[in-house]
Formats: sequence, C-alpha cells, structure tokens
Amino acid sequence: MSEHKDPHQEHRLREGYERMLDRLREGADELTWENLQQELDEAVEFEAELEEFTKDELSLLRAWVERDLKEMRRYLNAGGDSVATWLGIDLSMLSRKVVESLLSIADRSVIEREQLEDDLEASRADYVAGEMAVPGRMACVHCEAIVELEGVTRIEPCHQCGHRYFVRAPK
Repeated sequence: MSEHKDPHQEHRLREGYERMLDRLREGADELTWENLQQELDEAVEFEAELEEFTKDELSLLRAWVERDLKEMRRYLNAGGDSVATWLGIDLSMLSRKVVESLLSIADRSVIEREQLEDDLEASRADYVAGEMAVPGRMACVHCEAIVELEGVTRIEPCHQCGHRYFVRAPK
C-alpha cells in the first residue's frame, strides 16, 4: 500500500519551513540554545496565525527545523568546513532565501566548543574532581595524565591540565 502524498500539503509545509528559517535569520541575538528554542516557539506561533496548519503539522515543522539546526551546529562545532559542506550540495541549488537564512543562523550560532568538549569528556569519565575515591591509578580523560591515589582521598583536578574528569587506568 503506497502512502498518498498531498502535493498541496507538501507545498504548504515546505513554505512554512522556509518561513521559519527566514524568521530565525532575522533574530538579533546570538543564537544560544535557549534563544533558538524561544525563536522557534515564536516562529511556530507566527505560522499558526499565518497559515491553517494543524497542531501536528506545526509540531512537525518545529521538530524538523530544530533537528536541522541542531545538526548544523553540531557539525560546525566539530570543526566542519561550512554550511555548504554540511549540506553536501552546491548552495546554488537552493533558493537564495534559504541560503541566506542558513548562513545567517550559522553566523549567529554561539560556538560552544569548550562546553561541547567538556560534555564529551564528562560522558567518558567515571570520576570527577571533588569526589572521594578508593586508592589506585586514574587517567585524565583530557590529557591522559596518570594520577596515583595513595589512599581513600578526594580527587583533585588534573595536575597537568586542570581538567576534572578521570577514568580508572590499568597498570
């Protein structure tokens, strides 16, 4: 059984998506995650007033735009080249309005590289500075420096690099 696609609905959703990107482009603030959420909410409200979208359609539009912007930010934070490289297509294939929106959003995105790296280190760590731990060898997840805990003791930040996350190190 093939899924019936309503070309009118698809056109409306595409136009709604592009309008939401355009509204995000016009924002004045740096695009932190909190600002992005607020601007997405405002864009959804605007779409609800402008067009006869169902609640489901509005939820889908918001989810799609948020997903794409989250992926674009993740790519750029990880040192990715450009929006064009992330899209994997020639930007001339997109409408000028969509290209301008994406580039503006990318420029306004606060690159939170330090926070991202800290989160990655925390996700790999078993121990954090300030915690009590039994004796043994620990390795800093940032610089891999080895710390020997002589007895039950409070873990200090890494003496090499100052980072706070550790894993048990094999002998």
